[in-house]
Amino acid sequence: MQKLVIQGGIPLRGEVRISGAKNAALPMMCASLLTSDVLQLSNMPDLHDIATMRKLLEQMGVKAVVQGDEMTLHGAQVDRLEAPYDMVKTMRAAVLVLGPLVARFGEARVSMPGGCAIGSRPVDIHIKGLQAMGAQVFIEHGYIHAQAKRLKGARILFDIVSVTSTENLMMAAALAEGVTVLENAAREPEVVDLAHCLIAMGAKIEGAGSHTIVITGVDRLHGTTHRIMPDRIESGTFLVAAAATGGSIVLRDTRADILDAVLEKLTEAGACIRSDSENIHLDMMDRPRSVNVRTAPYPAFPTDMQAQFMALNAIAEGSAMVVETIFENRFMHVQELHRLGARIDVEGNTALIHGIDHLEGATVMATDLRASACLIIAGLVAQGETVIDRIYHLDRGYEHIEIKLSQLGANILRINK
Repeated sequence: MQKLVIQGGIPLRGEVRISGAKNAALPMMCASLLTSDVLQLSNMPDLHDIATMRKLLEQMGVKAVVQGDEMTLHGAQVDRLEAPYDMVKTMRAAVLVLGPLVARFGEARVSMPGGCAIGSRPVDIHIKGLQAMGAQVFIEHGYIHAQAKRLKGARILFDIVSVTSTENLMMAAALAEGVTVLENAAREPEVVDLAHCLIAMGAKIEGAGSHTIVITGVDRLHGTTHRIMPDRIESGTFLVAAAATGGSIVLRDTRADILDAVLEKLTEAGACIRSDSENIHLDMMDRPRSVNVRTAPYPAFPTDMQAQFMALNAIAEGSAMVVETIFENRFMHVQELHRLGARIDVEGNTALIHGIDHLEGATVMATDLRASACLIIAGLVAQGETVIDRIYHLDRGYEHIEIKLSQLGANILRINK
């Protein structure tokens, strides 16, 4: 089993390149199911979830070729319209094949995703949307089985803001007959990036990035080339790590305009931040100040950055409150931070963090992807050695994070035990 061993107390300094966004790449890979032409994606991150999605698409008959950070997908010979349980249970984004398959082939069979460590992520929104577009949907033997001769345009109002539901139904609507209107749609930059890719494939989409997306269906989509946007959560993670350690770093190949809420909180914590169209500079001269955080859908503060700011607040001056409104079980990293000496009280969906001068190294266990990043940041600021167990979560969302941190001066090593 692999572990990370960190010797803390070293400020991060230098430059790091940000990888492509996993949460943009995964739905775009599924968009290859919408056309028989070639879809070429660049700036593809090297992650476990990407490899899993590629394997799933290949099982369906998509030809996938990887060269460096480019992936070429060719869906001309798709002959299996199913996402089996062994794929979906490890990567919930596999549900994103549902809309494209029904839209192009008239049928799909996708396993129900089951539980999730950080909370429930129901698929009923996907199902209701497809039903509104005329699909017959059955739940049988743990699978969603959807059928439609051709989907019809519809007005779909989401009960809650859902990124994957917005993406799934936007892809389905691209080949539907008539006009589809998605109300209370997700506004995340990854949704906008997917829309840009689909438009380049010939889709007619207006309003991506707003609460209302209008899709006018077309008869067919064609291939295209598209560069995946930078990963805003990886960007935020490195910035928080630098701020917590009192460092000075430059992020390359990223975007500040999709990180407004995170950058505002870092500035509030005392960081000096400068940016241009592709780079972000952060300098931290003093001990961080505590900052209150409340997660909410974009453009508010992202739930995927909550755990990282928990680690920052643990060693910050003062006390701060963190309120989690998206996932009900996303405070599991708190008990591990306690092992490092953090003073955190949790009641319901609210955590009160009392900043202390320093954390102390210990052995901790990662419970999910962002908790892993939280514990790395905590280890970077702790005195002595921190050992993080169950780091397989990291490889789902951070490309070679220990190598990038080492380039910034961190004493961090991945070992097999």
